Amino acid sequence: TRHNTFFQMAGNVSFGQYFKEGAITNAWTLLTGSVDEGGFGLDPERLWVTVYLDDDEAAEIWRDKIGVPEERIQRLGMEDNYWSMGIPGPCGPCSEIYYDRGPEYGKDGGPIADDNRYMEIWNLVFMQNERGEGIGKGNFEIVGELPKKNIDTGLGIERVACILQDVDNVYETDLLRPVIDVAEELTGATYGDKASHEDNIRFRVVADHSRTGMMLILDGVTPGNEGRGYILRRLLRSIIRSAKLLGAKGATMERFMNTVMDTMTPSYPEIADNRERILRVAVNEEKAFLKTLESGTRLFDDAVQELKSTSRAKTAKVLPGEKAFELHDTYGFPIDLTLEMAQEAGLEVDLDGFNDAMGEQRRRAKADNQAKKHGHTDLSLYRDWVDNNPTVFTGFEELTSDARVIGLVRGGEKVDQVHEGEQVEVILDHTPLYAEAGGQMADRGRIMAGESLLEVNDVQKIGKKLWVHKATVTAGGLDLGMSVEAAVDEQWRHGATQAHSATHLIHAALRQVLGPTAVQAGSMNRPGYLRFDFNYTE
Repeated sequence: TRHNTFFQMAGNVSFGQYFKEGAITNAWTLLTGSVDEGGFGLDPERLWVTVYLDDDEAAEIWRDKIGVPEERIQRLGMEDNYWSMGIPGPCGPCSEIYYDRGPEYGKDGGPIADDNRYMEIWNLVFMQNERGEGIGKGNFEIVGELPKKNIDTGLGIERVACILQDVDNVYETDLLRPVIDVAEELTGATYGDKASHEDNIRFRVVADHSRTGMMLILDGVTPGNEGRGYILRRLLRSIIRSAKLLGAKGATMERFMNTVMDTMTPSYPEIADNRERILRVAVNEEKAFLKTLESGTRLFDDAVQELKSTSRAKTAKVLPGEKAFELHDTYGFPIDLTLEMAQEAGLEVDLDGFNDAMGEQRRRAKADNQAKKHGHTDLSLYRDWVDNNPTVFTGFEELTSDARVIGLVRGGEKVDQVHEGEQVEVILDHTPLYAEAGGQMADRGRIMAGESLLEVNDVQKIGKKLWVHKATVTAGGLDLGMSVEAAVDEQWRHGATQAHSATHLIHAALRQVLGPTAVQAGSMNRPGYLRFDFNYTE
């Protein structure tokens, strides 16, 4: 009831202008100052503070300068009151400010006793130390003091709004409650004391994820199957399913998104310029998922019925991993949706089986991709080279490199010599020739040694370390261990570079005309030719 996937943080920073006393005084003045003077007007008797275990300086400022009684100052350890980024760098103790919402929200005793009754609203971070290596929030060494101590604070806007508007939780403020009201209208369900715990959570999911989804789309994210696009897709699909479980019969996304945009535009004016696009992205995702939901839910229900009818044993309570994978692979059900549906049906899911099936699919896709690049050669053939002799790529600095032949492959077998007229793979310890990657075709070029000449027509990378030059021996031959010169065809490289630059220009032009949702999905560049793939919502 006090966390959001999108939340707004206000705060202040200082690099030398003030430190602990300034940060504490500023925070207290804003929280307790009168509304007429620009403060929040909170009752100082309801504010509690925590400080780090040995931060006597902060504790004394709160007690002696601000006047907070000793009994409302509590000390907590590293897990709660010490901040770092999780990696070596700046860190320091925190002092957190809590608001006592009253006995109806929990037991007495301050934040240590009940952090639901005592809601944290502001975290004052005193950056004064440098941390070393370590894992987690508390398992690291303090290696010394920072040369310049600084302040970084964060106040939760949603939480302060909850207190100032005197509502039960952050979902009932004027920031999110309007979406819940629309959800009640569209579903016929009721939010609040008379509703079930599960339904109240669904209403909050709709409100929270609608706002988060809208802000992500505003930021240029589009629904997809990986990365941030997958996060957006999960959020939007969670809204759709939650609304259906609450009783919605048709589409709901347009109303939810319009309500969120009405609520948020005063604070984020850029929403107005992107309103049509945001709506289009969200509504299109809903149309696609409603079809998926119908067919996938039927498959899920059939699987549940089959489980329950075939056996009363313990295995009947576990949905097979391959069935969960089929829902994911064929119907686009994220595994977390299957887990949620299974829980509602009183079932568990064989996650190990699901992960095995997912891993097998990835292995097949990878093997198929490798087969396209390397024919049907057994890639274990290259293992020793990958492990022991990674190729040094010099092509960013030079177009010609001296090198040594560290491997020769002909017809899928290692050999010591190759001769004129043969198709071979050459592995060098150094090469200036670019291997195919990132949509850019491999360089063309030559490998030369005395009277011997090989024309390189493709370069592939194996294990991210090994450059394999596919070549034709046009004169002489090569022996293992021979010193050679490898050279890039400059005209080829120049043409491929032009094509690569052109894809960036096309991408920029598309985003200028279509907007930030025209996102690159792939490309291929070679001299005189380019292909640019992009995602767009229509």
